[in-house]
Amino acid sequence: MPIYNKLVRDRIPAIIEQAGKTFTTRILGDEEYRKELQKKAFEELEEYVQAETDEAALEELADVLEIIHALAKCHGASIEQVEQIRAEKAVKRGGFQEKIFLIEVHDE
Repeated sequence: MPIYNKLVRDRIPAIIEQAGKTFTTRILGDEEYRKELQKKAFEELEEYVQAETDEAALEELADVLEIIHALAKCHGASIEQVEQIRAEKAVKRGGFQEKIFLIEVHDE
């Protein structure tokens, strides 16, 4: 019997049940939920880094985005608020479209 001890998507228990299997779950408190989301974010980013095709990479990026939505809510914000902050930072500091790789900065 595999032991997972990890945060899963909301419909996973129903999917397991439909497969004729039994399972054990519990509902996390707010602080533990946030910590598990943070762990899940690293897990999904690692899966993105390991993706070998564009299709697989996009699947993993969708998972990362789902985590970002949930984390925004944990912090009392909407994804629209996060997007607004992202856009403001892009105006002030730019994005990553120009592929600039900083090597060093010299103090004069």
